[in-house]
Amino acid sequence: MKKGIHPEYKKATVKCACGETFEVESTKEEINVEVCSKCHPFYTNQQSRKAHTGRVDKFNKKYGFNQEEKA
Repeated sequence: MKKGIHPEYKKATVKCACGETFEVESTKEEINVEVCSKCHPFYTNQQSRKAHTGRVDKFNKKYGFNQEEKA
């Protein structure tokens, strides 16, 4: 590897919009993010299931699949 062309890694503080902070190693000293694992809906289990159910029903209706016929 060539010397003098690689950036130096240092401790960086990551700040989320929810107020959560944690440290990582990076070439920057401070990183601001909008969503972290503490406030993301997928990780906090607050994700809406209604949209998924409606999509499945719409697909089944569109292509003529019926659950009663298979049983």
